[in-house]
Amino acid sequence: MPEKKLPKCFPSASDSIKDATLCVISEQTLSESYKLAFDDSEFMLRDELRGVRLQLEIMKPELIQQKLGINSTVVIFGGSRIPDPETAMKHVQEEEIQANREPLNDMAGLRVSCAKSVLGKSHYYEEARELARLITDYCLKDDGCDLVVATGGGPGIMEAANRGAYEAGGKSIGLNIVLPHEQAPNEYITPELCFQFHYFAIRKMHFLMRARALVAFPGGYGTMDELFETLTLIQTKKIKPLPVILFGETFWNRVVDFDFLVSEGVIAPEDKNLFYCVEKADEAWKIIREFYYNNKTDAAL
Repeated sequence: MPEKKLPKCFPSASDSIKDATLCVISEQTLSESYKLAFDDSEFMLRDELRGVRLQLEIMKPELIQQKLGINSTVVIFGGSRIPDPETAMKHVQEEEIQANREPLNDMAGLRVSCAKSVLGKSHYYEEARELARLITDYCLKDDGCDLVVATGGGPGIMEAANRGAYEAGGKSIGLNIVLPHEQAPNEYITPELCFQFHYFAIRKMHFLMRARALVAFPGGYGTMDELFETLTLIQTKKIKPLPVILFGETFWNRVVDFDFLVSEGVIAPEDKNLFYCVEKADEAWKIIREFYYNNKTDAAL
């Protein structure tokens, strides 16, 4: 016989919200103070409730990912301003046309130079796309691999990684952040794994809570922030070692002089071994696979 479920002793929160709307309309029930606390958006947005909101931002993505069986991720960071090569070339042409209309404008010349520099890095869009495709395709075919690509959910390199997973027929995660200027999630994120955050700190926690590898392509402040947060956590042994892979050795050596940091005594020589530098997607995927196979960690691959 089917097992009968016993009735709940207490009504659910959703039941209480429904019941509250059926009460007698009066001066008392229309008062703001009479609203259920968890159904009062103005109350929930008070500064004093920040701790509650922090907890909610931890719990909502966590519970959804648990429900959908997301256990392990490869986090891919990179510049939101690095588009696919075709778009980058179009941007160069547009800036050159504009510069020809303003021949004495130094800023116009700088915009052309920057657009050409971005075009020179646009091949990384294709590498991020290919890396995500390799990871997703492998894990769809191998029951022992449960890696899912995760990004910051925006355009550029993030879009490329979500796109690669999408084109391979798999899921991918997007952890978006509310910004003063509009940032819409890219169209390749799996809809039920597309999240939005108010707090940068909680978003960064979610990047690393399931991370089995971190891949950083050329990028700006956001990429640097997330990369060095991870390196610091590994260096200080706050998290277990994991592969940190930097695409574009020339770019990273120009941006961060790691040898100088060693010579100044502010990092140890062995701290340079916390990351790998690569140029191609297959190199990065090989590092991730070999790291877990050779080190025999408990992460599924």
